[in-house]
Amino acid sequence: MENNTTIGFIGAGNMSYALISGLINNGYSNKKIKASDANTELLSQRSSEFNLEVFTDNSELAINCDVVVLAVKPQVLSTVCRDIKNFIKHKPLVLSIAAGVKSIDINRWLGGKASIVRAMPNTPALLGKGVTGIYANAKVSEKQKSIGEEILNSVGSCLWVENEVLLDAVTSLSGSGPAYFFLMIESMTKAGAALGLDKKIAQELSIQTALGAGMMASNSENVSIRQLRANVTSPNGTTEAAINSFQDQNFELIVSRAMRAAFERARTIGAELGDDD
Repeated sequence: MENNTTIGFIGAGNMSYALISGLINNGYSNKKIKASDANTELLSQRSSEFNLEVFTDNSELAINCDVVVLAVKPQVLSTVCRDIKNFIKHKPLVLSIAAGVKSIDINRWLGGKASIVRAMPNTPALLGKGVTGIYANAKVSEKQKSIGEEILNSVGSCLWVENEVLLDAVTSLSGSGPAYFFLMIESMTKAGAALGLDKKIAQELSIQTALGAGMMASNSENVSIRQLRANVTSPNGTTEAAINSFQDQNFELIVSRAMRAAFERARTIGAELGDDD
């Protein structure tokens, strides 16, 4: 992506912070990045951190940008889109990171014919370790797809899906997924403390174990995840005893049901917020 593409962020919260940081850290000029938000204190903070041009009027930002990133809460997305629809006649790429809200509804609120990429990032993007599922509507050009990729790759990696409904599956897996691992770390910490470990030691062991396991999975391209698990699981050993306990309680079904619940909730949110006329 060339440094002559102007990128505007509507909403200056944590995910915008992550994306702006990622872009600048990858050499993108802060002079070509703008931000708007109703929160003047937050805007002042972003201006100070990144030396950005900032706005309290979303329309004033949108009219001057090649890419408009919609980084607001899903509940206010329709209002934001309707406010800027008369200021995007130059057909910018619209990149939405609002969970659940369908591109057809975003397009309708924008007046139709908008080039929309929907993205589902996750919170590790704040550390440059995020993963994002992305979908493009039919109006998005190959050049715009490339721009969308570069923006999202600045905070980790991104993967395209061909069917928009699969973004709800992405939400249930990687979007909500960090919380699942936090719950596992929390539970292991409590269990370790119950076995006599100091709580701080139990927490550090849990965090570092999760980090190490993730790195092994990421760096073992020629070894399946199943095999990695088998490599740690000696017959009649301690790990096997723990795995058997998990399986006796149908661990895989517990995970499957949890992800299905998140998937269905994402679909419900999209339906509820899209049905506003």
